[in-house]
Amino acid sequence: MAQMTKTKIISKEKPFESDKNLILKMLKFIATNLKFLLIPGYRLEDLTLREIEFEKNISKRRFIRRLKSVLTLIGIGIIFAIITMAVFPEWLAPYSFEEANGLPGNSWFPPSEDYPLGQTEFGRDILSRIIFGARSSLTIALPSITFSVVCGVIIGVVAAYYGGWIDAVIMRLVDIFLAFPGLILAMVFIAIWSPRMEYIMLAYGIIGIPFYSRLIRGSVLQSRTLPYVEAAKVAGAGNWRIMFKHILPNCIQPIIISFTFNIGGIILALAGLAFLGYSDVELIEWGRDIDIGRGQLVNAPWAAFWPGIMILFTVLGFMLLGDGLRDALDPRMRNL
Repeated sequence: MAQMTKTKIISKEKPFESDKNLILKMLKFIATNLKFLLIPGYRLEDLTLREIEFEKNISKRRFIRRLKSVLTLIGIGIIFAIITMAVFPEWLAPYSFEEANGLPGNSWFPPSEDYPLGQTEFGRDILSRIIFGARSSLTIALPSITFSVVCGVIIGVVAAYYGGWIDAVIMRLVDIFLAFPGLILAMVFIAIWSPRMEYIMLAYGIIGIPFYSRLIRGSVLQSRTLPYVEAAKVAGAGNWRIMFKHILPNCIQPIIISFTFNIGGIILALAGLAFLGYSDVELIEWGRDIDIGRGQLVNAPWAAFWPGIMILFTVLGFMLLGDGLRDALDPRMRNL
């Protein structure tokens, strides 16, 4: 009986002890975080670090989510298919490069079991030619636009950062180049050199430099007066470090977007150049195939139709990707 009474007394004391411990914990928290509770704007280091990590993860998820629109995914799928054709044409094409660019037999035959998309001039397989044509288009477009971006960004950043007579001289030269039509200028360069792939890449690389110089210059002119640039100068950073370490990463967004857009534009320009006869005869190009098949639009429309469809889908894929990158990287679209 005495033992039962003692047990009841202990059980009655436990809730009191738990309440006492809770009150002590609250007082300890208040004493520890008194600055956080009383001083406006005071931040705890631990909570600040956790908030920064949380915002990093959220921003990455939002960026990926903004790229998951239907049109952007379609563009990525088209580009993936074109790149696969360009990298593995020997595995995908039913005929080898020599057979697709040789003289196998009769011309302009309609689609058949051996030639699913028909035959073009000299009996060449159209399916094999559009697969090998993907490699030619990307091989010329990507190096030329990369050359334009690298040289144009360097020239534009230097001109905008230093200003004065350096900016005036560089921009007047850029304006002279921009005054000429790009296709005519490319034809002049190729006529002077020769219609080989290396010279075609160099010609379009030179033509694209003024556009990227002008594009990056406007962004650098806005950024060079911001406080972080002044802070870098006070810290002792050199001009080249400020230009390409501090300013350029904050101005590169429009260059990335224009890069994807202009890949499709260069592929169209290459097709137009090949259509006019300024192409490397040793390569298989979609524009040249259209030029060859345009005389047989009534008797063999498939000869020009399928290369045109490939140009259409390739340009469309890069345009959709560029549009998705613009929406994802534009800070004004983040809350939409």
